[in-house]
Amino acid sequence: MSKMEVKTSLLDNMIGVGDMVLLEPLSEETFIGNLRKRFEHNEIYTYIGSVVISMNPYKSLPIYTADKVEEYRNRNFYELSPHIYALADEAYRSLRDQDKDQCILITGESGAGKTEASKLVMSYVAAVCGKGQEVNKVKEQLLQSNPVLEAFGNAKTVRNDNSSRFGKYMDIEFDFKGDPLGGVISNYLLEKSRVVKQPRGERNFHIFYQLLSGASDDTLKKLKLDRDFSKYNYLSLDSATVNGLDDAANFRTVRNAMQIVGFMEDELQSVMELVAAVLKLGNIEFKPESRVNGFDESRVKDKNDLKEMCELLGIEQSVLERAFSYRTVEAKMEKVSTTLNVAQAYYARDALAKNLYSRMFSWLVTRINESIKAQTKSRKKVMGVLDIYGFEIFEDNSFEQFIINYCNEKLQQIFIELTLREEQEEYVREGIEWTNIEYFNNAIICDLIENNQNGILAMLDEECLRPGTVTDETFLDKLNTICAEHQHFESRLSKNSKFLTDHSLPHSCFRIQHYAGKVLYRVEGFVDKNNDLLYRDLSQAMYKANHSLMKLLFPEGNPAKVNLKRPPTAGFQFKASVGTLMKNLQTKNPNYIRCIKPNDKKASQVFTDSLVCHQVRYLGLMENVRVRRAGYAFRQAYEPCLERYKMLCKQTWPHWKGPAREGVEVLLKGLEVPEEEFAYGRSKIFIRNPRTLFFLEEKRRQCLEDLATLIQKIYRGWKCRTHFLLLKKSQVVVSAWYRRYAQQQKYKKIKSSSIVVQSFIRGWKARKILRELKYQKRCKEAVTTISAYWHGTQARRELKRLKEEARRKHAVAVIWAYWLGLKVRREYRKFFRANAGKKIYEFTIQKIMQKYFLGLKNTMPSMSPIDKTWPARPYLFLDGTHQELRRIFHLWRCKKYRSQFTEEKKAIYEEKLEASKIFKDKKALYPSSVGQPFKGDYLEINKNPKYQKLNSVMDEKVLLADVVNKINRANGKGAPRIFLLTKKKFVLADQKTGQVKASVPLPDLNSVSVSTQSDGFFALKLKEGTPSAAKGDFLLSSDRLIEIITKLHRTGAASAERETIGVDISDEFLVQFKQDKVCVKFIQAGPKNGNSVACKRKNNRLLEVSVPSP
Repeated sequence: MSKMEVKTSLLDNMIGVGDMVLLEPLSEETFIGNLRKRFEHNEIYTYIGSVVISMNPYKSLPIYTADKVEEYRNRNFYELSPHIYALADEAYRSLRDQDKDQCILITGESGAGKTEASKLVMSYVAAVCGKGQEVNKVKEQLLQSNPVLEAFGNAKTVRNDNSSRFGKYMDIEFDFKGDPLGGVISNYLLEKSRVVKQPRGERNFHIFYQLLSGASDDTLKKLKLDRDFSKYNYLSLDSATVNGLDDAANFRTVRNAMQIVGFMEDELQSVMELVAAVLKLGNIEFKPESRVNGFDESRVKDKNDLKEMCELLGIEQSVLERAFSYRTVEAKMEKVSTTLNVAQAYYARDALAKNLYSRMFSWLVTRINESIKAQTKSRKKVMGVLDIYGFEIFEDNSFEQFIINYCNEKLQQIFIELTLREEQEEYVREGIEWTNIEYFNNAIICDLIENNQNGILAMLDEECLRPGTVTDETFLDKLNTICAEHQHFESRLSKNSKFLTDHSLPHSCFRIQHYAGKVLYRVEGFVDKNNDLLYRDLSQAMYKANHSLMKLLFPEGNPAKVNLKRPPTAGFQFKASVGTLMKNLQTKNPNYIRCIKPNDKKASQVFTDSLVCHQVRYLGLMENVRVRRAGYAFRQAYEPCLERYKMLCKQTWPHWKGPAREGVEVLLKGLEVPEEEFAYGRSKIFIRNPRTLFFLEEKRRQCLEDLATLIQKIYRGWKCRTHFLLLKKSQVVVSAWYRRYAQQQKYKKIKSSSIVVQSFIRGWKARKILRELKYQKRCKEAVTTISAYWHGTQARRELKRLKEEARRKHAVAVIWAYWLGLKVRREYRKFFRANAGKKIYEFTIQKIMQKYFLGLKNTMPSMSPIDKTWPARPYLFLDGTHQELRRIFHLWRCKKYRSQFTEEKKAIYEEKLEASKIFKDKKALYPSSVGQPFKGDYLEINKNPKYQKLNSVMDEKVLLADVVNKINRANGKGAPRIFLLTKKKFVLADQKTGQVKASVPLPDLNSVSVSTQSDGFFALKLKEGTPSAAKGDFLLSSDRLIEIITKLHRTGAASAERETIGVDISDEFLVQFKQDKVCVKFIQAGPKNGNSVACKRKNNRLLEVSVPSP
């Protein structure tokens, strides 16, 4: 970048203050006011040094485009306005170029935008790192792991429609080039109590609603589920649907994401079966049943849900039912079995549901890690992204809030330590003297919670493990005894007398003064939630399941590996996880994103001061600013500092020739800035007070205004001079062009005059020559005219002579012709008197016939063979001729009509003709079939993939394929069957499966019986003694009866080897069913029976068919 290139800066065009370190004066009111001012102008990001504060805007902003990514790529952190991309770019470049492992810590309360912030960081890193097929695959898998974990670990809460109910830490691994290789995900404290109970206005985890809304009907049928949310006790109904959340579309997204990550289809099915099993588990209810010893024993009320759940998981119903009724306690070599009452059974059911879901979630994380882990074993660079709960202060705080706030205490401790360490390292690196900074060290609060001897978690574990009666009250008594004197512990019943009259502190609660403020905890449920017990009987029942995941999820249920040790408590496990996380974070360079929620209404442009102030306090942001400002508030490299402020000193403006540091020293000396306000590092200038920086900015602004005025003055002078020179040049050009124009006009006038004189002279000469030529021409024309007149006179005389001669010859010819005519007429009169009558008659007849044929030509009927019209006979004597012509014309147009037929159409008409011979005037159904063409293959069996199996069985061409009803002798009801007819046999097959039920060769068919009425019933009678007759005749029903029987009859008649199949038409006939003969009788139905044909069994020997009246 050249020195004269204009660079944007954090200090340019600021709305409020972009970096809180520069806020002056610094107080909680000015801090909140600066956040509000920036938020109202859609500036949602603000810095505290290298920490990013992110306000949730609750609307889409155009600040995450590809252009924005390119704008922040490879730019200095303070070079542009605050943005989450700046932090992500700084972390990525430090990892890639300086080989420093990074971690990005994202904290804030529910609804503050932590999950979206982690997505933005990951998407930015994915956009700026390398490209390539394998790299893109890894990036896609890392990004697609988010929708999967959100579906199973997020839920709708009062504060957030997509709240993460677990803590997530992802290590993204890179190679030496900065390309992603894979990742590892760790999850912390899934809120599994939400599975069995949700607060009012909140939902269970998203996956339950997505499965019921988005899965296909077949999938839900396999999982034995119904779409109605109200049928499941574990799903709250008041917030089942969320505005702006499409559960069905999200389910498809989750399935697609799981496939991209690497889940197999059977693994997807197994996970969905576990989700369905949890829903079914919530519907199991219990009832008390008295025993002989006087104790109540629990029993399952309705076993249908229990049965369906056992079928889903492959468990014997009796095993699980017993596990809900009995509990086995093992101690060394002894086993004691006790019954469970109804309350204990419900506790066991909920414990099983919570454990089943939480272990499935842990398995999902492990399975994702297997897919996204780096395949290479070479040394890798790591960037960690921590998305975990923020500090929580509710009206009712329990065990979950206690351990969440403990985790935040540890994060605050490491945040302060790492921030101070980073400050100290920079001071040492720059050669600036380090002075100790006073700050609140929350190690005393962490020790109160995690101390192995007297810590609250240690005492809770001790209380859970000791024999005897253990309750939440005994745990509170222990805290009151041991922690009474601790300055951050408060309890109404402790030895510290100053809280005895504190009515804001209930007897069943204790209060801890965290770094973010005081939090009141209700001890109810602490012991149970810390125990997190699952009865061994239920673990063993789950281990016995045939489901593919059960043995992985419940390894403690293996009878061969019974462990009598008590499993570790929830608090112990979380404490160990937090300790591992802290060690991991301390090995990496930290980057912080503090998320703040502006209001509780999820509304844009609404800023609630009290809510934001509350979050600023418990996030420790003011403490962060004070730590950052304890030394030097602002620091900047010498080159950009000199480039920004060089116009404030004459020696440095416009160009400084020497080193940048010397230029800055000259600049500050010339501005008379006190020496205690700044210090010179090796590569940066350190400014102690923000007022000094704002003083430089104000001087720069004034100087820029003066420079702008100077530039305007110089520009205006240059513009005026340029304009004058242009006018002068233009005047010279105009003068030259005018002189040229005047000379051209003068030359044109002289030239025009010369041309006029020349034209007059040439005209005079031409007219003189023309007169001479005209005289010569008139002399020649006079001679020619005299000669022509003479020749004309001679010609006329000769013509007159020739005409006279011709008239004489014509008169002789005329007289001769008249004479010959007179002789002929005399001879003809003699001949005519003998034959006149006959000639006149023949002539008259000829004229009449001619008129008849011409009239017949104009009145011919249409070419349709069924048109019976014919013109009227004009004369009686033409009657025979008239009828014969009508017959000949009809035969001729029939021949013409037949010549248009294809072979298929001829066959259809032949079948129609055959049907007419068989059924006309015999079967009432026949007239309705005349207008319907015989199609034959109504099922398109060769094309339809549904009948591929059936088509493969047929070795001949199918003449007819249709669905018929096979009549059951027992009840007269019909079952659908596929009827197939070939040249050698007919086949009956199941409509759904395509399985062949019967195959009968046509030689075995004796006859077909039908009624005379309009029903579709027909009986196929088989020859006695044939193999096909073993099961008896077939009684079938079809709307295409006429076509089926016609094709059967024609197929039988076409073969010379077989006898013709007879067709019996009668309203009563016998049908052979195996060993018995049954009479089928057809009767007219009354108006009460409706318009449908009904078949009823009257007795063992009679089937009665009711046919509606026509």
